[in-house]
Amino acid sequence: MKRSKVISKLLIFLAILVVVNMISNKVFLRLDFTADKSYTLSKATKDILKDLDEVVTVTAYFTQDLPPQLQKSRQDFEDLLIEYENRSGGNVVYEFVNPNESEEEEQKAQQKGINPVMVNVTEKDQVKQQRAYLGAVLQLGEKTEIIPMVQPGAGMEYALTTSIKKISLTDKPKVAFLQGHGEPSPNASIQVLQQLAVLYDVTPYTIPDTADIPAYFKTIAIINPTDSFPQIHFDKLDKYLRTGGSIYLAYSNLQTDLQSQYLSAVPDIGIVGWLAGKGINMNNQYVIDANCGTVNAVEQRGMFRINRQIQFPYFPIVSKFTDHPVAKGLEGVILPFVSAFTYSPGDSAIHISPLAFTSEKSGVVSAPVLIDINKEWSDSDFNAPNQVVALAADGPLAGSGNSKLVVIANGSFAINGEGQQQQQVNPDNINLASNAIDWLSDDTGLIDLRTKGITSRPLKKLEDTERNLYKYGNFALPILLMIGIAIYRRQRFARKRQSWIQGNY
Repeated sequence: MKRSKVISKLLIFLAILVVVNMISNKVFLRLDFTADKSYTLSKATKDILKDLDEVVTVTAYFTQDLPPQLQKSRQDFEDLLIEYENRSGGNVVYEFVNPNESEEEEQKAQQKGINPVMVNVTEKDQVKQQRAYLGAVLQLGEKTEIIPMVQPGAGMEYALTTSIKKISLTDKPKVAFLQGHGEPSPNASIQVLQQLAVLYDVTPYTIPDTADIPAYFKTIAIINPTDSFPQIHFDKLDKYLRTGGSIYLAYSNLQTDLQSQYLSAVPDIGIVGWLAGKGINMNNQYVIDANCGTVNAVEQRGMFRINRQIQFPYFPIVSKFTDHPVAKGLEGVILPFVSAFTYSPGDSAIHISPLAFTSEKSGVVSAPVLIDINKEWSDSDFNAPNQVVALAADGPLAGSGNSKLVVIANGSFAINGEGQQQQQVNPDNINLASNAIDWLSDDTGLIDLRTKGITSRPLKKLEDTERNLYKYGNFALPILLMIGIAIYRRQRFARKRQSWIQGNY
């Protein structure tokens, strides 16, 4: 009887294991305790996978024997692919290939655009270099997309989802980068261009003298113009808005060249007046902020020239954002030599929303101004908190129609430059520009995914009193703790001794 009970319990246990195994094959579940939900698929990814009508094949080219930190990336990528396969109902299939197995496999990987990287491997207390493959190729019909190197963290999901989106889109909407008023070419904003290329067909566009702006443009992007706009161009932009169009404007009404120590307002090109007609005013004041970036200063000390980084309040780091879709998930945008907005729409049907503010310790300096990077700043300089440096507007902005407008008070904040002048831009600067164009184009699907992942966690600045408290507290606390333990042990020993003397042992 006892034996039969044991057998029946064992059979029940085995049956439960079989059922759990069957469920786990169908449902991929993992607990995610990270602050930014790095291991939880975003809504954008889920929607894109749900809408897949054809099979996407992912060939992951990964070296088999990788160092532990890279082996984790391989495992994370495989876990992600399993979840994609389940979420897509089988429309995402994958395989892993080890190119290091043979020269033939290496050639195949390289022909498809996956090149090896050199990684350090420790063997027998020696550091050696190894050729490693960490890429993937996605294919849908005749379309192919390459991920040359799979990045760990939230970037892994972004790369995979945007690649699937790219090859699954059949008809991309058009976004125009306006030219003809001193604007840089689209290639000067290469990081923004790369993000927008997932969803849009981005093209340079010059306003013609005779024809209207085509309504098929989802958004007109006006980035850092420096030359005057003829009135007819403003008229055509307004007509485009009346047809339901959207405009993204990044414009500096103040000089932004650090090489010139005397800075003032730029010559009027008509933009400030055009915005004022819509209830948006750009102030002729530089915003300064205690939460700021740095500049490199050279000091002469005897025979030596020493470089040092100096806090420069004219380079605000904006970290206060509203919950508007454009600003969602942003953590830190750098806006050098930025001005501020005030707004008062003349039409109650027009809705203007701030997107970003400076910190509590910010102020304004009226132009023109003489720049001194060695200036000693005090709290009294930062007496104008929460300056609005970016905003969004929607409604009948040109008198009729339902249009949208996003304005950033700095023209070059997301520009990389061209040729040898090209440089990487702060990721959230790029995200702000891309998010704005997504919202203007009525496609906010990738915003959550684009800004996913912790990118900026600056340390809280402490007051002198608080800093000294931590400083001396860290020194004194261990000593006080040791003294307290010694007193406790001495008293405990004394009580035991007294008890022993009195015969209570």
